[in-house]
Amino acid sequence: MTLYREEAVVLRTHKLGEADRIVVLMSGGRGKVRAVAKGVRKTKSRFGGRLEPPAHVNLLLYQGRDLDVVSQAESVESHRPIREDLDRMTDALALVEAVDQVAQEGEPNPALFRMLTGALRTLCEAPQRPPLLVGAFYWKLLALEGVAPVLDGCARCGAAVPATFDPLEGGVLCREHRSGKPVEAETITVVRSILGGGLAAALRLPASALTSSVSALATESLEAHLERRLRTVQMLGG
Repeated sequence: MTLYREEAVVLRTHKLGEADRIVVLMSGGRGKVRAVAKGVRKTKSRFGGRLEPPAHVNLLLYQGRDLDVVSQAESVESHRPIREDLDRMTDALALVEAVDQVAQEGEPNPALFRMLTGALRTLCEAPQRPPLLVGAFYWKLLALEGVAPVLDGCARCGAAVPATFDPLEGGVLCREHRSGKPVEAETITVVRSILGGGLAAALRLPASALTSSVSALATESLEAHLERRLRTVQMLGG
């Protein structure tokens, strides 16, 4: 078996047999990787606590036929502030679930890996949990996927005054072609800022009806792209 090193974020895990666990990872060099962590559920496991979402780890793995095998795991970032705060942990799980749905096994996506590690670092280091972090991440993820919304004019005719937003139509729509949900101009301004270089300012916005609107629109748009509901959103009753 080929031995290799990889830096990765743990996206999810599930049990295998009596003591093992399958670990799904977003890696920097290989995209999504599925690996077996043998004996990790035993109390004396060498690295059990390091292989839980959303841990950022440095791994030594053996390449297997169907699943790779984790040989060593060292923490890069423990994300302790996330683990000690339920709201931040919920946000972190929303981030890793979205990446899990978008990333492809065996297809390197270094930009997505950098986005994820950067978002988790921001979530850890911010004095207050940024209300727009998850929503902004979803918008940036859609842009990375090549499906950024049309915001500067009606997605059908190009008219400059938006009335509604419809993810299935690809963005804002004018009164004549309106479908989806009514949208305030201020909401579109914030989304445009997130996608156009104003992410830092957006993350400083306090919780409000505006940030809730931007986040809800982001979730709806990502779910339309994925053609499925996100489990984290369902858990929160969204």
